[in-house]
Amino acid sequence: MKFTILGSGTSTGTPTVSCRCATCASHDPHDERLRPSLMVESATTRVVIDTSADFRQQMLRYRIGAIDAVVFTHHHFDHIGGFDDIRGFNFTMQRAIPIYLMQETFNNLKRTFLYAFQDLGQKGGGVPVVNVNIIDRDPFTIGDITFQPIPMMHGTMRVNGYRIGDFSYCTDTNFIPEESFKFLEGTEILILDALRYDKHPTHFTVQEAIAAAGRIGARETYFTHIAHNILHADLESRLPVGIHLSYDGWECEL
Repeated sequence: MKFTILGSGTSTGTPTVSCRCATCASHDPHDERLRPSLMVESATTRVVIDTSADFRQQMLRYRIGAIDAVVFTHHHFDHIGGFDDIRGFNFTMQRAIPIYLMQETFNNLKRTFLYAFQDLGQKGGGVPVVNVNIIDRDPFTIGDITFQPIPMMHGTMRVNGYRIGDFSYCTDTNFIPEESFKFLEGTEILILDALRYDKHPTHFTVQEAIAAAGRIGARETYFTHIAHNILHADLESRLPVGIHLSYDGWECEL
């Protein structure tokens, strides 16, 4: 199984529009962060988690010519904003793309992209064509890849992390319920939300993420959903052993 971080940034991305902070002005490619997304691949199946607001750029950058499905964590725009560009796969693959998401996520996706789910007359360049699969807490399988949802909280919003084999992806959270820790036991590689140094109402701070990573006890933890006030080289040099910052294009195989 191969995992690729397509975007490691927060909702504004880095560089952030109009900002000239040290990170936004940095020439280190680790400080260039697209909006958050992950690609999961086996020998026969390729799944993208979230159609980020940079979905088109990510598909082009990594030369992704086909996908078998999209899995969503939640409905915030930085995680669904690229939904319209599923059309490209409809054109080349000549079929609908399966999507897997919670009911609340689907309700909000329909509101944001009304034209894709309701006949509004003229379609112009077409609409994204998808097969909708509603998921919640039970595991589901796409091709030969099984996903175990990990219920988490993003402020007051329920979101899903996902366990795939010995790999866990937990973006956009500031609280992991006690009953969800059982899904994280034995994780080898953990991708975990760590937005910034200062307190935030819906994301782990760096220190909170370090504490959560310590409890989960993965062999290696990589932080994601990173804000522009974190300079990669600076924080990476100060993190505890076994904890790192992820970056766009980061890969691992398990």
